[in-house]
Amino acid sequence: MIIQTKYHGEVKIKEEQMINFSNGIPGFLDQKQFVILPLSEESPFLVLQSLKNAELGFIVSSPFLFFNQYEFDLDETVVEILEVEDANDVEVMVILTMESSIEKTTANLRAPIIVNRKNMKAKQVILHDSAYHTKHLLEVASSC
Repeated sequence: MIIQTKYHGEVKIKEEQMINFSNGIPGFLDQKQFVILPLSEESPFLVLQSLKNAELGFIVSSPFLFFNQYEFDLDETVVEILEVEDANDVEVMVILTMESSIEKTTANLRAPIIVNRKNMKAKQVILHDSAYHTKHLLEVASSC
């Protein structure tokens, strides 16, 4: 299948690459199917690209590349919704707000995206009882 993307123009993807958010993403509830694409070959950043809207592509990354101590408990309801059977099948990503320099780029640690790579079901989870915020400066030194 060929899709239009925000950062790469036309891209050919396979059906098994499609990630399904059954309830959409907060603020984009009608956007239910996405694909993860590399931002560039050398970059730790990825694009969570909507299949329905070419202009909707979130820059994401693994939070563990920048925040070594990042951790949270996944609610049992989310585990059931995503049909997680093995923790090794879970991928965690956070949405980034890119700025003019990487030192000013922030990560939303309050609302990670959880993907079950086995069945490609996903959900953005809001960590209500958490010290995490929506704008944490990247800890660039720890990622180098």
